[in-house]
Amino acid sequence: MTMKLTRRRLGGLMLAATALPRLAVADVTDYAHPDLLIRAADLDAKVWMEGDEPAVLIDVRDAKKYAAGHIPGAILLDANAVVAQGGPVKGALRPQAEIEALLGENGLLPSRHIILYDDRGGFHAARMFWLLEYLGHQKVTLLNGGLKAWIANGGKLASRKSDPKPERFVSAPMPRRFASADYIMAHRRDRDTIVIDVRPPKTFAKGHIPWAKNVPWSANLDAEGLFLSAHALQAHFAAHSVTPDKNIVIHCEVGLASSHSYVALRLLGYPRVRVYHRSWAEWGQDPSLPRAGGV
Repeated sequence: MTMKLTRRRLGGLMLAATALPRLAVADVTDYAHPDLLIRAADLDAKVWMEGDEPAVLIDVRDAKKYAAGHIPGAILLDANAVVAQGGPVKGALRPQAEIEALLGENGLLPSRHIILYDDRGGFHAARMFWLLEYLGHQKVTLLNGGLKAWIANGGKLASRKSDPKPERFVSAPMPRRFASADYIMAHRRDRDTIVIDVRPPKTFAKGHIPWAKNVPWSANLDAEGLFLSAHALQAHFAAHSVTPDKNIVIHCEVGLASSHSYVALRLLGYPRVRVYHRSWAEWGQDPSLPRAGGV
């Protein structure tokens, strides 16, 4: 294949959206959807071009960390930029139109392949992953192990900010990826619906949805901050009766940790997985909703 590389494209570290077989090589190959992860070893300074819509690399850390060193060509998009400020529910998302404008300002298009990373094993990047899938985006990938894995693999860091070309992002929300408090209440007696609370056990004990199961998000990762193998992830969730036949609703405190388990279940190919992103921040302060534990 003959490719013409421009300085702008090379400096942007843009990976071709059409080069999906390359992206599909994850740390393990037994996931149902291995294309949702990319290894640090496969994310390098090469450019694969076959079309006019290269992928976009997004750093979802804060501006201070980004300035101190980021993967060359990565665009800064603070994970909290999508959060409404001063609202009644901590961590609640901004209105859809504002999120669309934000994504467009950062050069994102529904047709572009988006690769996300952070420095916490995907804890922050996962919410952006879930949000993009909820908004109807079809091509989203996480860098497995994030910045730590990039550095461990010998990757260089840059300090120069990458300025994206503004685009117009138009979403097509997918209700099957989203849950609300009303949804959880309406399905509380459904035998095939299971609610999982992915917060730490001590936090869960202080207060939780009465019928929720505690399945901590941190168990999705190994000691190096990489996602467990498919076999290990399946065993982890199955031990809590979280199986592929279930309609799974995930929540945490403010929608971050729940999105991490959403990614884990998407890797396994579980067909019905949704996030209650307002989570305990909303449920715990609403006296009309049932609660259990030391609240």
